[in-house]
Amino acid sequence: MPSLSVEQIYTSCLAQGSYYIVSNNEAIIIDPIREAKPYLDRLAKDGVKLKYILETHFHADFVSGHLDLSKLTGAPIIYGPEAHTEFDFIQGKDGEFFKFGNCSFKLIHTPGHTLESSVYLLFDENGKEYSLFTGDTLFIGDVGRPDLAQFNSNYSQEDLAGMLYDSLRNKIINLPSNIIIYPGHGAGSACGKSISKETISTLGIQLETNYALRKNMTREEFILEVLDGLINPPDYFRMNVAINKSEYTQLDDLLLSSNHPLDLSEFETLSNNPEILILDSRDPTLFFTQYIPGSLSIGLDGDFAPWAGSIISNVNQQIILICDEGKEEETIIRLSRVGFDKVIGYLKGGIHTWNIANKPTEHIFRITANQFAESTLFKNAQIFDVRKESEFQKGHLVGALNLPLANIHKWSDEINEINPFVIHCATGYRSMIASSILKAKGIYNFVEIEGGYKAISKTQITIKN
Repeated sequence: MPSLSVEQIYTSCLAQGSYYIVSNNEAIIIDPIREAKPYLDRLAKDGVKLKYILETHFHADFVSGHLDLSKLTGAPIIYGPEAHTEFDFIQGKDGEFFKFGNCSFKLIHTPGHTLESSVYLLFDENGKEYSLFTGDTLFIGDVGRPDLAQFNSNYSQEDLAGMLYDSLRNKIINLPSNIIIYPGHGAGSACGKSISKETISTLGIQLETNYALRKNMTREEFILEVLDGLINPPDYFRMNVAINKSEYTQLDDLLLSSNHPLDLSEFETLSNNPEILILDSRDPTLFFTQYIPGSLSIGLDGDFAPWAGSIISNVNQQIILICDEGKEEETIIRLSRVGFDKVIGYLKGGIHTWNIANKPTEHIFRITANQFAESTLFKNAQIFDVRKESEFQKGHLVGALNLPLANIHKWSDEINEINPFVIHCATGYRSMIASSILKAKGIYNFVEIEGGYKAISKTQITIKN
């Protein structure tokens, strides 16, 4: 093993990067996701000891694995100044150095995204600046949104954006331009508005290409630009911040209570309780053909956890699952990543059990893009495009209304239940989530387009760019 090894462990579902760094016989882990086992397996394989668990800030979009890792390895947790928790941790000082193996890292306090936000500057065995782990302070092509710390402070988003400007200008841009930037998130994360698909860069490249690091940019210009176009954060963000500050349930204990097969009778009894949500994690191409009435569709093979957080919102919601066989534990773990710890169990045998008992099912009226293009019945129907506004602005169907999925609980209550409409997203994943919600609310007068905008744009239907 080389004297210094840095590995980015990227979780696509969360668009999140955690980091596993080894020097000599010691390791540090930065911003771990909730399940500890992959990290423990790696430590065992490499035969190294975990010395520190570093947190760049209190995460809002996922539940960190810092507590489980600390309990299972004995490694202390480090946060920056202004952090306050219900558990023991090391509160690092701005500019403080920590040694591990033959290397060291320096904690640099960079408030703005949150008050405790800090970045970690890694020095190699020769004492040379090597890389910077920027958390949500600096992304590739973007910076962290500065409105989340309003959850627990008296500062306005303008105050926080000003702090972020100062942190970037005073603490980061004067570092060596060749250091590697390792951010906390990539494209798709709601923690920034225009994050690049790239997940690694150098400071020099960012100084040339990142709008927020533009030369001669004034504080006032930065505040206006970084706040422009921000959409409201999902409700579960606030709850995840609270979880990350508290003594939450260990994942192994959670699996013991949640990974529980329910027979048909148990499942039916629970499903008849209006306080309990039926979540179907099967692929949308299976869900639309038949599903248990009232179920919410969020396919596991997609941005499952973020959409669960955005749509369900309340992390205390009790949930029962319909899964593909063998996917039950994965579904529970991925829900736990965003704080949903109230899974009661899953229907043993899944939808097959429901079918062989001749229980009633529903379906979504789905047509192909070509059928839609050739249709006369729905030629004059209203078109609902549930993609994000930024996607809609890049191209959409003439006459379409942009009703983002994230806001469905608001706009679905205003739908005219007489006039038929058509619904689509980019590829069909989000429109199936929307369709399941609409059907559960008793709205049936619509069709959903298979393949979404991507498929529609290949037909003769007029597109507005």
